[in-house]
Amino acid sequence: MYEFMVSIEDNGKRVDNVSLKHLVEMNPELEISRTVVQEMIQKGEILLKGKVVKVSHKVNAGDKIEIDLEKLEKESLAEHCNKIPKAEKLPLNIIYEDEDILVINKPAGMVVHPACGNYSGTLVNALLNYKGFLTEFNKPRETKDEKHTLRPGIVHRLDKDTSGIMLVAKTGVALRKLSNQLKNRTVTKIYIAVAKGIIDLEEGIIDLPINHDKKNRMRMVVDRDLGKEAVTHYKVISRNKEKNFTILEVTPKTGRTHQIRIHFSHIGHPILGDALYNGPRVPGLSRQALHAKSISFIHPAKNIQVEFSAEIPSDIQQFLAK
Repeated sequence: MYEFMVSIEDNGKRVDNVSLKHLVEMNPELEISRTVVQEMIQKGEILLKGKVVKVSHKVNAGDKIEIDLEKLEKESLAEHCNKIPKAEKLPLNIIYEDEDILVINKPAGMVVHPACGNYSGTLVNALLNYKGFLTEFNKPRETKDEKHTLRPGIVHRLDKDTSGIMLVAKTGVALRKLSNQLKNRTVTKIYIAVAKGIIDLEEGIIDLPINHDKKNRMRMVVDRDLGKEAVTHYKVISRNKEKNFTILEVTPKTGRTHQIRIHFSHIGHPILGDALYNGPRVPGLSRQALHAKSISFIHPAKNIQVEFSAEIPSDIQQFLAK
């Protein structure tokens, strides 16, 4: 069971509203509905302080809410399209594997989570076909109402057209420990980005709160009044004045949706190829020039600091070599 504590700002609000708000922020791709959340509360799949409560029950700051994420994902996917993702024979670039985790180099163009319109060709589809992923925790199993239940073990997200390193849990303990590290901001992820224009500072911090764009749900916007904290650190690797771009090493300190993309767009240096955030199209690059280069964290079983890296893909390398 995934768990989180009710914040001070949510004190006195209904448990269904607080749960829905938290889940949408954590996993926007699933398009979680209020109906799914309310049904899970009624079934005891979302608990408040370890107990089943009414959907209208008011919470207090510091209350613990527990959520069956496996059930949430299955019900949300089924609600939207009445489909449960199936195993598909798709290539997986596995960087590291042991009994507890998988570290994968995701290609650009691959969606992580299945959703309406993307029920095939996703990372989850590929994982379900990989024997090393199908541990006792992750493998599909028979239930009373469904033949298969999905437990993807996905620890964090990458946008469809962002390539690079991803961490996948193979056990419930690993998923819980790694998720807590993300929540506590002790996981370090480093990206390589190619931004439009010449950034003069050698390094900097972008501290701008982010919220969903009310006019276009696919986009995020900087919202100084209602946005969530979003902090991005960057260092300049090199500048190309002739072609007018800057290569950056970027370390997001928070994990908001599209954080790097909207932050650099907002300061006037959008990521090359990022059409959603006004990044200029460039020949030979059909997506945003953004790659998750490395990730470091405490191994959930060995309890030691580990770090893994993924090579910059050929499309970005070829663009930079021209």
